[in-house]
Amino acid sequence: MIVYRISAGSGSGRSIESSIPNVTIAPEKSITAKVPIVRSGHRSRATLCGTGDRRSEAMPVNLESSSAFADWLAPRIGAESVSVETTSTPSGGFSAETVMATVTAHRGDTAVAETYVLRLETPDPAVYPRQSSEELPEIEIQYRVMDAVRRNSPVPVAPLIGFESDATVIGTPFFAMGCVDGDVPRESPPYPTEGFFRTSTSSERRSMIMSGIDALAGVHRIDWRAAGLGWLEHDGVAPGTPTQLERWSRFAAAELRGRSHPLLEEAFEWLGRSLPVDSDIVLCWGDPRPGNIIYADGLPACVTDFEAACLGSPMMDLAWWLMFDRTMHELGAAEGAAHPRLDGDPDRDEQRKHYFEVSGRPEEDTGPHEVFAAARYAAIVTRVMNRLEERGQLPADSTIWRDNPASSCLGILLDEMRP
Repeated sequence: MIVYRISAGSGSGRSIESSIPNVTIAPEKSITAKVPIVRSGHRSRATLCGTGDRRSEAMPVNLESSSAFADWLAPRIGAESVSVETTSTPSGGFSAETVMATVTAHRGDTAVAETYVLRLETPDPAVYPRQSSEELPEIEIQYRVMDAVRRNSPVPVAPLIGFESDATVIGTPFFAMGCVDGDVPRESPPYPTEGFFRTSTSSERRSMIMSGIDALAGVHRIDWRAAGLGWLEHDGVAPGTPTQLERWSRFAAAELRGRSHPLLEEAFEWLGRSLPVDSDIVLCWGDPRPGNIIYADGLPACVTDFEAACLGSPMMDLAWWLMFDRTMHELGAAEGAAHPRLDGDPDRDEQRKHYFEVSGRPEEDTGPHEVFAAARYAAIVTRVMNRLEERGQLPADSTIWRDNPASSCLGILLDEMRP
């Protein structure tokens, strides 16, 4: 999940981090999303970002002054010894769970500077509902899904170095992976408006979108049982859309905390009557969108962000992708204006058709699942805003949890689906 800085207005002078990929949260509250981690026109070393269910309360040690991490890393990268030279993190807020470590790796007579990325378990509550019945740290879940994708498909993921559950090494469980060079389409402001996606050629833009859908279909082709992903099932509960709908409905109700969100409540009631029967159960990526892909030469060099992975209908993922395409082109502007598609950027009908062609699946109506995607998005926004309020970074009377682009998108989709 790409993380964005949100500046709280009203003269507060404060800034907070939100993992909500959009531009304007609530104009009437003077809260706007600003700079994403990956800046326009820059090559980026990008990694997974996310949140989890079960977090260690321990804080990580200073990697540069501790030998424990260097001793842990050296044998895993084939080095006799390692010295940690520098570390950095995206600034503030939720993004503190990612650490970039530049090390000097000593192998024989050579010493090479290398950069690795750590994903840390933190005390923050999860942004997503738990999918596995196993009592696992969220980062272990993410690591195991990435490893399954790596071993069972050609879909590119970051090189995995290892997972460590022992909090004594750096103060919290973590996993490490290699850096991947490339470009990530920025979402704040939306990628059609500026950045490398806008300055790319028409053919490059088309390649990025369609190859991203190819990667999504590649994830869905994984035989999740043969890949050893049965642990994503809850004991005695059949995976699929009914399970996901019930899980997300309970999650949303818990996050509303008794507050009224008529649109979201209507959506879940409508979905209970309208979601189609599953044609298949697959490993779902959970958060597929161009902003979670690192591109090199117009093709995916690495797909990221499996913290929302689950077992479900492939339409859950395809609809999420299409729903975010809508937010980038129709809901991303602070003034509410649509962003016209650039040459080469395929429209949603083309993208939908391409998925069915490359996946070999019969075409389905994705409309009900797009409503479900927007409802999940709205529930996630509520969760994130609750976290910020608990930190004292939003006033208790804020209505951003309800009045935001996720809710706007949900309303538009519901209007389109109503008779």
